[in-house]
Order: sequence, then C-alpha cells, then structure tokens
Amino acid sequence: MLRLNPEQLVFVTERHLATLTTLRADGSPHVTPVRFTWDAARGVALMTTQRTSAKAANARRRAPSGAPPRAALCQVDGGRWLTLEGTVEVDESPEAVADAVARHERRYHRLEPDPLRVVLRLVADRAMASTYMD
Repeated sequence: MLRLNPEQLVFVTERHLATLTTLRADGSPHVTPVRFTWDAARGVALMTTQRTSAKAANARRRAPSGAPPRAALCQVDGGRWLTLEGTVEVDESPEAVADAVARHERRYHRLEPDPLRVVLRLVADRAMASTYMD
C-alpha cells in the first residue's frame, strides 16, 4: 500500500480539482477533470461518476495482456503537483457509493442523489510530485 509523506498528504486534502487519465479501448488516453478524495488508511483515491461514463467503461476494461486497468490521477496547483498511478476499478455497491459521497461532501460540496453513481477506486502504487514534496 502506498503511503504519502506529510507534504503530499496535506496537498491531497486541499480543495483542488485533478485530472484522471484512463485508457480507451484503442489504447489512447482519455483525460477528464475530476474531484477526488484520498483514503490514507487504504492508499486509495476515490472518485464518483456515472456507471455509463467513459471513465467507468475504461476502468472496467482489462489490458490486452489481461492485466487490470491502470490510471493516473494528477492534481496541480500552480507549480505544485502530485500524480498518483495505480490500478483502477469500479465499485457499484451502495456502501462504497455512500462512503465516497460522504467523503466528497466533506472535501468539496453536497452531491445530488444519482441512481447511476458508481465509485472509481484508484489503488495507488506510485506517486510522483513536485520536488519539495519528495
């Protein structure tokens, strides 16, 4: 499990947007802005989206080798940045959705109910960051 250092942990708890990069079926990158929360206890980034989104479809698709899908999540604020890389999965369970929504509301704002909402869980295994955060 990836553990962020104190500087990185502070940065991922500040209120910023990030970009999520997943891979389309043809292997090209799909980059979208997202809001996310960091679960330090599990080393995972959580995002919500609709189950019909391209992000969700990409997160369900295994690599041609059969490996689990991978993604990169990058938060930038001026010259500060942090990228988390890892495997990504879709969780449609009501418990996971409720937890992600509650976390989102604490960091950003209240979400309207959405029966299509699912959770994207990025299990980080690599972090790259601005030099001062190393």
